[in-house]
Amino acid sequence: MGDNGTLMNRREARRIFIFGIGCLFLLIITGLGAKSSQGQSNREAEGGRLLKGAIDMHFHMDPRLADGAHDEAVIETIRIAQARGIRALVIKSHYEPTSTLAYHLRLELPNIGLFGGVVMNRANGGMNVAAVEHMATGIYGAPGKVVWMPANDSEIESNPPYPKKPFVAVSRDGKLLPETMDVIAAIAKYDLILASGHIAPQEALLVFGEARSRGVRRMIATHAMDLAGKMNMEQMLEAAKLGAIVEFDFRNITDESGVRMEAIRKIGPERCLISEFWTQKSPRVYAGLERVGQVVDAMHARGFTDRELDMMFKENPARLLDLSSTERVVQ
Repeated sequence: MGDNGTLMNRREARRIFIFGIGCLFLLIITGLGAKSSQGQSNREAEGGRLLKGAIDMHFHMDPRLADGAHDEAVIETIRIAQARGIRALVIKSHYEPTSTLAYHLRLELPNIGLFGGVVMNRANGGMNVAAVEHMATGIYGAPGKVVWMPANDSEIESNPPYPKKPFVAVSRDGKLLPETMDVIAAIAKYDLILASGHIAPQEALLVFGEARSRGVRRMIATHAMDLAGKMNMEQMLEAAKLGAIVEFDFRNITDESGVRMEAIRKIGPERCLISEFWTQKSPRVYAGLERVGQVVDAMHARGFTDRELDMMFKENPARLLDLSSTERVVQ
């Protein structure tokens, strides 16, 4: 009987030990899960704070290509922006003016500012003063705000290493062409925003210099560290000196060991903006709170304050659109 009692006590002790280990493991897992959930919740809150009142100055709504490729934003994407509290979107298409689209969308989607523009591409007539004038004067509510220099149809991306194709010329032998000067004059006359598009950095600086001399108040160096018109540090600083706001792409702002964040610090957040708030490539997700929060964390780690982030996501774009910090967008 004594041996049986001892055996039972040992078995009971083993069961209690195993039960205790199981409880401890469960507590550890639960605690880690709570911490993970709390971290995710904090990031989403940070993302939500940053997006509330933000302005996306580069909101592509190009339709899919004929083969179904290259999907961009749709009406539902604007509804997502509304839900996030995003203040305004500047709609862009490389191949069609977007001010008429902005006008119609304003009628159906209140409580968010919707603006358009025109890219000086071949499909839009190249360097087309008439298109600029119509955008500025011919649409109720004046939703048209931005004139982009050629993009995809620029000379630099229409010759090797890019596929060779017809292009829209901006300059020749280091001098701006008369038609470019005419477009810049129209931008100045109607107090529009001039953006560099995808032209060569040297051309962009020529354009900014001429625009400044003609009284253009608002200019953007389009996604200055990407694509064919990629600028070096010296060129970005010169663009800022000429009065341009230097644009960075949200989608790759933390890539390449943070080289774009370093560039922003050198230029100064007061001369920069961040646009294109896509947070996942496939399937496409716009303004996902978790990813935006991750970017906030990364920029905080680089020493950027919430005040500086607000400059680039809210205040500088609002200044470009001539919106005060408190003014509601009138549709």
